[in-house]
Amino acid sequence: MKIVPTTHDVQSAEPSKLLRILGVTFGLAVAVGGTIGVGILRTPGSIAEQLGSVWLILLAWTIGGAYCLLGANYLAELATMVPKAGGFFIYARRAYGAYGGFVVGWSDWLYNTLGLSFIAVVFGEYSAGLLTPNFEGGRIIFSVSILIILAILNWVGLRAGSATQKVTSVIKAVALLAFVAACFIYGGQTDMAGSVKTVADAIPTGTFSFVAFILAFQLVLGTYDGWHSPIYFAEEDTDPGRNLPRSLFGGILLIIVIYLLVNMALFYVLPISELAGSKFAGADAMSLLFGPTSGKIITILALVSLMGIINALLMMNPRIMLALGREGAFTSKAAVVNKGGTPVFGLFFTVLAVILFSSIGTFETLLAISQFFAVTITILLVGSLFVLRRREPDLPRPFKAWGYPFAPALMLLLAIALFIGYIVSNPYPSLYAIVGLFLSYPIFRLIRGQSAASE
Repeated sequence: MKIVPTTHDVQSAEPSKLLRILGVTFGLAVAVGGTIGVGILRTPGSIAEQLGSVWLILLAWTIGGAYCLLGANYLAELATMVPKAGGFFIYARRAYGAYGGFVVGWSDWLYNTLGLSFIAVVFGEYSAGLLTPNFEGGRIIFSVSILIILAILNWVGLRAGSATQKVTSVIKAVALLAFVAACFIYGGQTDMAGSVKTVADAIPTGTFSFVAFILAFQLVLGTYDGWHSPIYFAEEDTDPGRNLPRSLFGGILLIIVIYLLVNMALFYVLPISELAGSKFAGADAMSLLFGPTSGKIITILALVSLMGIINALLMMNPRIMLALGREGAFTSKAAVVNKGGTPVFGLFFTVLAVILFSSIGTFETLLAISQFFAVTITILLVGSLFVLRRREPDLPRPFKAWGYPFAPALMLLLAIALFIGYIVSNPYPSLYAIVGLFLSYPIFRLIRGQSAASE
């Protein structure tokens, strides 16, 4: 797709100008680095406890990857059709108007901020356990410190933030593949068939249920979360029509391969009876192979992985706020960009919100609330694809969703099923999220009124 020069030009370094300097390499880095974190080392135990079968577990991870590919199919069309900074807010506002865009934009910001909050909590817990195990306030110090350090790097500018993303993404991918290799080279106490027999003895038959699968699948999708990260930087991409689809699909395929390899490596080392319920399966596998002290290696890997996700979210969230500020859905200060290409107000507003959330919420509660927002946004976004296809059929679409309308309709049905499943399996976190959605309208009117009064 030919890029027409705009006010957001490649060479611009003036305030209020985004820098168009990113390409597919960054897109892959932010997709992989913004997704793969401690979840793939932490959640397999909880998923094994829910499902109790090697093959069901692998099926859940595979279906999770397919769900993400279905999501990339419709989202790539929206992102290349309207290649502006701000992510989901841009498409929802075009389809549903100011209030619809407000609901999606603020839900997206809150969802990502909650995600960033529980990731900061986990980073602080692991850092404190590794470096200062007897210091009571260690978790808070490390959580806040990593936020401030990465916020400063991003405040310097887009180049510093993107370089950090590329480095952390490469390190974590190589480290995870090394983990897989170590498991297959030095493991093998049980084979796949043996693991299946072990779980039959260790977990009573008949425990599988719809709710159990939804709980497990929620953890799977939470671990896949982040694959859509490249869309937030569409306005800063040199060729979004070509690069965004490649980044989305290529990133998801890389993530699927890594996740399946890690799971198979864990099965190769740990019997399911030991894997089920493990709080940190990766560390347990390394401890079994190389002794208790080797678990520290996995903790270091987890910290590097978490740094990549924290950095990605600190880059994404200010761009959501920039879009909200441009359209009068937040203070106009959020639309101001420094010479390095960073929306500074949104960056520091996000950091302050994360510090607040991470001090009052638990990992499990924050995860459950954020996943409810994720599936709600998905339903609205798939709907926006159908609305814009009907309303603006002549709008340029460098990428068109495959299998339209059937593939997007399938995605919509799956998202609705997950929406119902989340309410059934997580009633109280879902209730908190629903209350937040109902409160969005008076908040929208208040912000719009203040924005109009200031003009």
